[in-house]
Amino acid sequence: MRLTKVEQESHDWRIREIAPDFRLEDAWALPAWGGAGDFAALLEVMSSLDPARAGSRASRALFAIRHRLGGWLGWDAPARPLPIPGSFETTLSARLPADLRDTATDLRTPRGFVALYRTDVEWAAELSNRTVHAVMHLGWAQTGTGVFQGEMGVYVKPRGALGELYMAAIAPFRHRVVYPALMRQVERAWNARPARSRPRSRETPPVIPPNAPDTRS
Repeated sequence: MRLTKVEQESHDWRIREIAPDFRLEDAWALPAWGGAGDFAALLEVMSSLDPARAGSRASRALFAIRHRLGGWLGWDAPARPLPIPGSFETTLSARLPADLRDTATDLRTPRGFVALYRTDVEWAAELSNRTVHAVMHLGWAQTGTGVFQGEMGVYVKPRGALGELYMAAIAPFRHRVVYPALMRQVERAWNARPARSRPRSRETPPVIPPNAPDTRS
């Protein structure tokens, strides 16, 4: 389920202090619910997914086209690190406070992304190419008494007119094909976890709310 900017930013996520100059491009509530201690399980599930290979046929085709275009046009292989648009910095890791440095070095990231940090309820990674500097953010948000749900936000700074045009051109495909396919992947992987990998809080056992959205269609 897509989230509004207000819904995503209603939480006190630390990414907002690290990337205040980035705009929130996309936000989704993930079909993954659990207790306070289940964020590690969400990260394990998310790191196991590869939408470019295991999504729907349409989603795989879009990733293949994007990868081919990136190779032809040199979007994904800059000769040197590019500065963040509007900044002299080349990476958001330079902005991390001391308590967040080296907190996510052992986590697998999606293709092209580099991990930034991890807390008990947040994880973030960045991607830089010739069209955009982007951040993928995962959060574990409390939605009710003892019930938490995964949320995903994508923050971006496009690189000039090319970046703005690129983001606008792919928006319909992201919203109608890529993200719905990813939501179905997440739901299947979350529900298929072995029992031993489903940690339960003694005080707040994971519960799927009765009004949780159905993403199986």
